[in-house]
Amino acid sequence: MATSPLPTALEEIVARAAAAATPFARTTPEARAKALVRVADALEQASAELVPIAMRETGLSEARLSGEVTRSAVQIRMFADAVVDGAYLDARVDPLDEHFALGVRPDLRRTHIPLGPVVNFAASNFPFAFSVPGGDSAAILAAGCPLIVKAHPGHPELSDATAAVMIEALDEAGMPEHVMQVVHGFDEGIAVLTDPRIKGGAFTGSIAGGRALADIAQSRPAPIPFYGELGSVNPVFVTQAALDERRDAIAEGYVTSVSGSAGQLCTKPGFVFVPDSHGLDTALNTAATPVAEHRLLNPRIAQGYAERRELIMGTPGVRAVHEGGIRFDDEGQGWATPTIVAMSLDTLREHAETLTHEVFGPMSLLVEVPDGTAYAPLMGELFEGNLTGTVHLSDDEMAGATANHAALAELVEAITLQAGRVLFDGWPTGVAVSPAQTHGGPWPATTLDTSTSVGTAAISRFQRPVTYQNAAAVFLPAELRDDNPRGVAQRISPAGESQNWGSRWR
Repeated sequence: MATSPLPTALEEIVARAAAAATPFARTTPEARAKALVRVADALEQASAELVPIAMRETGLSEARLSGEVTRSAVQIRMFADAVVDGAYLDARVDPLDEHFALGVRPDLRRTHIPLGPVVNFAASNFPFAFSVPGGDSAAILAAGCPLIVKAHPGHPELSDATAAVMIEALDEAGMPEHVMQVVHGFDEGIAVLTDPRIKGGAFTGSIAGGRALADIAQSRPAPIPFYGELGSVNPVFVTQAALDERRDAIAEGYVTSVSGSAGQLCTKPGFVFVPDSHGLDTALNTAATPVAEHRLLNPRIAQGYAERRELIMGTPGVRAVHEGGIRFDDEGQGWATPTIVAMSLDTLREHAETLTHEVFGPMSLLVEVPDGTAYAPLMGELFEGNLTGTVHLSDDEMAGATANHAALAELVEAITLQAGRVLFDGWPTGVAVSPAQTHGGPWPATTLDTSTSVGTAAISRFQRPVTYQNAAAVFLPAELRDDNPRGVAQRISPAGESQNWGSRWR
């Protein structure tokens, strides 16, 4: 697709980002880490000013939003340590080998370098953790790429206020000018994405929106990687033995996970599969009845939730376990209480086109499965990719000491093939910010199923590999030199090793 000249204001933003790319990539890991920590500290120090803005614009609670600020700061500090550690560089060293199995091998050394300017389309439902100071923004900066955030229209004032805090911290830390900037507007975001100086994109939001942006990124004359987190229904499978052991605890955890933040979480459990004699109705009602109504993020999301909820509840064979509800105030804002409905597996199959899509809000579907029905095939039959999949097992089942172990192992394998995170005896909301985390999955959970937007592996999305051949040490990045002054882990293929490749397996 052809690109048009940018309006003056956008041209200045993109030009500044492009000019910052080389000096930012040249910053030392230690300098970049110190800048990230300064950003994290500044966010926490500004929390008292930022959280009230977020509450007004999103309707989320003070506790939830304060927790998000802390989460964002922790994640940024985690990335600071990862930048200095350098494991994400995947440094590989293959020394000159005159006895290589295929002839003389030159000296080859491989690392990763920043992509260049990246545009991040912020999310609505996490105004800190997946927005201006969120995981994608943090990973882009940690990778050494200039960042342009396309602010979400659901919290514009917060976006500008948060960006101001971060930019000031980056400037005070001595980072090059304009390594972080913000733009507003749908058309403006697309215009930035199509500019040839932009080398990557990130997104958190709807399937439709993410697919449209991914298609734009791929249809450019020079396509760029686009990492989108889109939709997920996060199926949960509960065995009869687990219900027998802790029925009330499972019901309570389920309701808490469904209703938290009014169900506006990408990891909300949308479907829970249980034996048809589950006996959960009373426990679910007991857990759901005290849950107070919660405002949805904005009128558009509230209206979409109301329509989706009405469609599902009007489907033949669907019954209300806990009806909940939604009301609208004079400003069009929607206030919801959790809704849990149940249906037979046959009903779900018959109305799969209506029922299997994500509901963005505090609603979940309980699927009653006939005794003797294997859970494993249901993953591939009913769902595409997901961020998570969960199993609830009894203590004996968890220990592998039951007759149904083979069937449970098949279920875990089926989930593994279609989800980025497999949970046991828990609930998928509350994504731990930790190096080993995967927050991604096959389409439509993400546009590229090898990626994650949480955990230290998120940095590698915004870098590309480069190999140096027969380079003198003075021209090599520090992590590829023989003296390895940074102490980065190196994978070395010693000279002569190729003569024995595969010999252990004869």
